[in-house]
Amino acid sequence: MDEAPALARASRQDQTDHPRCYGALDLGTNNCRLLIATPARGGFRVVEAFSRIVRLGEGLTLTGRLQDPAMDRAIAALQICAEKLKRRRVMRLRAVATQACRSAENGAEFISRVERETGLKLSIIGPEEEARLSVAGCSNLLDREAEAALVVDVGGGSTELSWVAFNGEEGDRRPRLIAWLSVPIGVVTLAERFPEPEPATEEWWKSMVEAVRREIAAFGAADPLRSHFLDGRAHMVGTSGAITSLAGMHLGLQRYDRTRVDGLWMTRDECRAAADRLRAVGRVGRAAEPCIGPERADLVLAGAAILEAVQQLWPCQRVRVADRGLREGMLLALMREGEGRARRRRRRRRSNGSGALAAPA
Repeated sequence: MDEAPALARASRQDQTDHPRCYGALDLGTNNCRLLIATPARGGFRVVEAFSRIVRLGEGLTLTGRLQDPAMDRAIAALQICAEKLKRRRVMRLRAVATQACRSAENGAEFISRVERETGLKLSIIGPEEEARLSVAGCSNLLDREAEAALVVDVGGGSTELSWVAFNGEEGDRRPRLIAWLSVPIGVVTLAERFPEPEPATEEWWKSMVEAVRREIAAFGAADPLRSHFLDGRAHMVGTSGAITSLAGMHLGLQRYDRTRVDGLWMTRDECRAAADRLRAVGRVGRAAEPCIGPERADLVLAGAAILEAVQQLWPCQRVRVADRGLREGMLLALMREGEGRARRRRRRRRSNGSGALAAPA
């Protein structure tokens, strides 16, 4: 696992005075997101979060390259992230880029520019690792009483689907990744491919849904779990800004409230009703919605279409909304490794102090 070095390393005394901070940075096709957290019992405590829509992948489907204005927006957001990491004295950082940089001809060139101008070393991760980290980040929202679940991570440039099962040996209910699929369609690429007419027509909506269905329908590796979905013994977890926006509209929130959205259970009918309402109010109405706003007004219906396509192919009545995913998965992995190293160092110090041989690392 590639890790960027900490931007500023505290002295040993500083590390004693300040809690150990870890950072996870995700530069996607649409968003730049940062989480800084400290370890806590059963997980972590967030000390700072940052999110900005940068639309790095804007125009990518037409040209195959990242555009200068989009790269400038991303650099500006990453400079803010670098400042926050330095101020919080982050000791370990994982910084990744996903689909836009994976597919762009100048993706690697842009990553080099990021390091020159911000000091951040981003690694471009593959879709399988992205899917696994998203599942890890959503792990606490998986219902262990079910037989299976499908985690749907809708990004700006791609969508990752991860099928997990809980029927381990001897009552082991830890999620096991059975199959995963990455399709090169996200909210930005789908919205650019199908510009929204005014008013939004049923034909336009069905065209978006069908385009996503075609990408997923032929995938057969998860078929052994299909009976669990048909019998009502499985559920879905949806993680993306588009899906959390659907949840906010469903709840009628006057301002976005993560505590009410993250972990919310919705039925398939409720998801469809929220999508129908989004279509009915039009782009201007969506821009006025507190949980959507002008920056997401032209993208949220594309996210709803992706969710609808997945639900048609893998029908289940229960959908859990996740305001978490890739960053949380990275943080948990970093902390497990970091805390493990800290325990080994303490054991070695105790062993050396008592005159015994040091424990192996």
